[in-house]
Amino acid sequence: MRTSVKLATVLAMTLPLTVAAQSPKPSTTPAAAGLDRNTLHVQVILDHLGFGPGVLDGRQGQSLVAALKGFQEAKGLPITGKADIRTLQALYPYRALRPEAEVTLTPAMLAGPYTKPFPKDPQEQAQLATLGYKSPMEKLAEMFHTTPAVLLELNSPTTRLAPGSKIVVPNALPQAQNYDSSLDPQWKQTLTTLNVDSNQPKADHIVVDKSDGVLRMMDANDKLIAQFSATMGSSHDPLPLGTWKINGNDYNPKFRYNPALFWDASKTAKGAMLPPGPNGPVGVVWMDLSKEHYGIHGTPNPETIGRAESHGCIRLTNWDAARVAMMIHSGIKAVFQA
Repeated sequence: MRTSVKLATVLAMTLPLTVAAQSPKPSTTPAAAGLDRNTLHVQVILDHLGFGPGVLDGRQGQSLVAALKGFQEAKGLPITGKADIRTLQALYPYRALRPEAEVTLTPAMLAGPYTKPFPKDPQEQAQLATLGYKSPMEKLAEMFHTTPAVLLELNSPTTRLAPGSKIVVPNALPQAQNYDSSLDPQWKQTLTTLNVDSNQPKADHIVVDKSDGVLRMMDANDKLIAQFSATMGSSHDPLPLGTWKINGNDYNPKFRYNPALFWDASKTAKGAMLPPGPNGPVGVVWMDLSKEHYGIHGTPNPETIGRAESHGCIRLTNWDAARVAMMIHSGIKAVFQA
């Protein structure tokens, strides 16, 4: 294959007709110049393979670079962080995973409860039943591993969000959702909402790499099997380097807000028990570490992963955090390194 071949050619050539027929019709509104469908295609494939590029937005960025490096490492390729010719060849077998999908909205997809207005004060948040999504648009964005802005780019601003309407989304649709029957029904509903595939590899141990800004899932032979971009630590609360273990998972957790543990909390702030919800401070799952007050968890702001500081914990997108929770077990080793 010539090295001058374009990414679109490598990923789109000889598509089966059955797959091509499932591809959505182009939006009547052109996408913004920032969204590149070839880049989105690479992101979608990496997301399905367990090398999370963060938000599926069709844009270059550090999370995509990290995901490509992880994929290249797992495949034994030169680690460049670029969609170079050898990497595109390795992605080619997965080309049937189209970058976009057309979905028909259902009542369940649009169902609340929604939390709007959303109070900023923890004392006011504590009075709510749930820290839910603020709007159907926000829920749909997280469902398809993206942002409301990207959904607007892929559709017309006049598209109605109503049962029966068809919209174009990044193709985060899972291959299967046959979740373990022993799981809590509310947690299974969360996994369904986040389009988390029920088929996940089981990790032997975890490595959190500060220099690369990623959480690595490793097998017993120390081989990389999955990787996710993460936000970890800050100058105020550095990542606690060393070897720890994960005590267990708390699904759809409540959150005890203790202002004494937050350097940026107001001097007049008071403690509060916050209700569960995807817009809670730790998102949809808390994976408790053997180091007190530290954990691996989700976030209400997926677009900030790798671009903001944390209070020492390891923060992932809600969909990646849910996926990691399915890959681990109580007592699993977690190595934090610089």
